[in-house]
Amino acid sequence: MMADALPTVRKTRFVCVSDTHNATPNGSFKLPKGDVLLHAGDLTNQGTFSELKKTIKWIEEANFEAKIVIAGNHDITLDTDFYNQYGMYFHNQNPEDPAKCQELLEQAPSILWLKHEHAVINLVSPSGPQTTFKIFGSPFSPAQGMWAFGYGPDEAAQLWDRIPLDTDIVVTHTPPKYHCDETRERRAAGCEGLRNALWRVRSRLAVCGHVHEGRGVECVRWDLDASNIKYKESKVIAWEDPGRDNNKKLSIVDLTTKSGNPLDNDGSAGDYSHSDTATVNIVREPVPILSPLKDGGLEAPLTSAKPSAKLGVSRIAANLLAVPTQTLPPATRGQGGTPPSQRCDLAALSGRMGRQETCIVNAAIMASSWPRSEAKKFNKPIVVDIDLPVWKKD
Repeated sequence: MMADALPTVRKTRFVCVSDTHNATPNGSFKLPKGDVLLHAGDLTNQGTFSELKKTIKWIEEANFEAKIVIAGNHDITLDTDFYNQYGMYFHNQNPEDPAKCQELLEQAPSILWLKHEHAVINLVSPSGPQTTFKIFGSPFSPAQGMWAFGYGPDEAAQLWDRIPLDTDIVVTHTPPKYHCDETRERRAAGCEGLRNALWRVRSRLAVCGHVHEGRGVECVRWDLDASNIKYKESKVIAWEDPGRDNNKKLSIVDLTTKSGNPLDNDGSAGDYSHSDTATVNIVREPVPILSPLKDGGLEAPLTSAKPSAKLGVSRIAANLLAVPTQTLPPATRGQGGTPPSQRCDLAALSGRMGRQETCIVNAAIMASSWPRSEAKKFNKPIVVDIDLPVWKKD
C-alpha cells in the first residue's frame, strides 16, 4: 500500500468498566472523561428491574458519544431462557418480568446493547475524533453454578467462532484463559476457546471482566510464524497501573503512536475471500425489532442512529448453540505460517499479518469476589487511548 493511501488515524479514548454490581459513579468510583464507554457486564447483582433502572440511569447520564454495554452472568433477567427456568430460585417472593427488564436497555436512546453480535460505530460528533471501529459484544461465560449466559466447554469453539475476523474491539464478560483471569485460588478461570478465537481475530482491544481479582491489562503479541504449535503467543507484557494505591492518577493505557509505544496492530481486514460467518450490516436506532433471515440469522430495520451504528447480528443464545456444525474446522486452524501457504490458517493470516498484538483489559470495578464476605472495595475504571482510522474523508 502506498504511504499516501494509509488511513488517517486519531486518538480515541475508551473508558472501560465491568462488574459494577449496582455501584455508581461519584459514589463507589469516578468516571473519567472519554469518547466511548464500554461496560463488560454484571451491571447488577441479580438483574432486578430496580437494579437495572438504577444502572441504566447513570449510564444514560454519562457524557460519552458512544456507550456500549453487554450483560453478565449476574444480569439474570437479560437471559430469558435462563430466567424462565431458574428465576424462581432468585426472586421467589417477587418474580421479575424479563421482557420489561430488557425493555429498559432496549429503549435507552444513548446505549447500544450487544447480545453476541457486532456493530460498526462511526463517531460523528464534530468535537470528537470522528473515528470508526467494528465492535463485537457477548454476555457469555463458562458455566459455573446457577448463573445466566453459561456454556459448556464443548460449545466454546462454535460460540466464539461468531466473532468477525475484522473486528477491532471485542467485549466479552469472560476473560480469555491465562490472561487477566487469575482467581484468588490462583486458578485460571478464563475461556480457552475465547483465547483461541482471539489468536485468529487479533482485535486491537479485548475488554472483559467477570474475574474480579484478574483486573488489569496485558498486551499479548501473537506468534504468527509457528507452524508446529497452534494458537501460540510470542510474549505478554504486563501493565503497571499508574492509578494504583488510590492515588489521583488515571488508570490509563496509552497505545497511541505519540506514546512512543504504540500497539502493533494495523486493523487490516484481510484478503481471504471465504467467510463462514453469515451476518448483515445495517444501521440501527437503538431498539430494533429483529426478524429472521433465510439463513437463520436476524435482521434489524433500517433507521438512523447517533453515533452511526451498523449492526451485524449473529445467531445468538439457544439458536446459536443449537445449530449443527456444518463442517469440521480445517486442520490448519490456529496454525501459523506464511500465506499463501496452504499449511497455515489462511483465513486468519492472509492479508492480516499487520495484526500482531492485542491489548486485553479486565475492567472489573468491584474488587472483592462474590459472595462477598469482606467490605466492598472498588477499582478505578481503566482508560485506553488508541489510534483508530478516521471515517470522515476531508
